[in-house]
Amino acid sequence: RRVELLLEMRVLAPIIAMLALPMAALAKAADPTECEVCIAVLNSVDGLIAKDKKNDLPSIEAGIDKYCNGGGLGPKEKKMCYYMEPIKRSVAQPFSLKMPKDRVCKRLKKDNDAICDVKFAVKVEAAATAEDVTKLRVKQLKTILNDRGVECEGCLEKSDFVKRVLETAHMDL
Repeated sequence: RRVELLLEMRVLAPIIAMLALPMAALAKAADPTECEVCIAVLNSVDGLIAKDKKNDLPSIEAGIDKYCNGGGLGPKEKKMCYYMEPIKRSVAQPFSLKMPKDRVCKRLKKDNDAICDVKFAVKVEAAATAEDVTKLRVKQLKTILNDRGVECEGCLEKSDFVKRVLETAHMDL
């Protein structure tokens, strides 16, 4: 009887493992803000390159230089340029093969984790209600306050952060 149970377990274990893998993949849903700044920068660089030069590595590298050295970049875009400029060739290679921008960024993430950690600030409208702000996570509330240059001394609970965000709603991000 024991031998039969062992044989059954040997047969069932791989099947159970194969069924569990897709479940684990579904549980870890993709973050929509992952690599958002990297993707936005690559889309902007793509717009600067002539159609007939999109496969040419030097042209792509020149496009990265032109974007990063041009004025009017926000702090997140400047930070992304700081990460991308030293590895222009690594950026240009998959870019020239017309790889989707999100895949290019994920490939770059293997070399430098910080590339996909750069995210745009969470926007909260001035007319946001307490209910809207309460739906945000504490990490997002802290980021909003930090972007506004406001310290939240004595804030321990989420309600404290929500109150402070609402008090500083008149400040621009």
